[in-house]
Amino acid sequence: MEDELNSIFKALNDPTRREILDLLKEKDLTAGEIADRFNISKPSISHHLDLLRQAGLVASEKEGQFIYYALNTTVMDEMIKWIMSLQAQKK
Repeated sequence: MEDELNSIFKALNDPTRREILDLLKEKDLTAGEIADRFNISKPSISHHLDLLRQAGLVASEKEGQFIYYALNTTVMDEMIKWIMSLQAQKK
């Protein structure tokens, strides 16, 4: 669990990755659609997407020649439960 949380917090530590997650709240997007919203290189966006995927925050699915990225709320739910358990221990 600790390694998973470390990778999640590392992924969330970057403003670009947080902005990508915000975009994916609206709908699933291709890597190209995500890259079009930023002023950085496509390889940099790919790196950010890879870190988010490794942390389990996004899921990717290949459809034809495109890879679609979607928000993975299951991991977020687990993280929230963990944070809430810390809060409950404090009381």
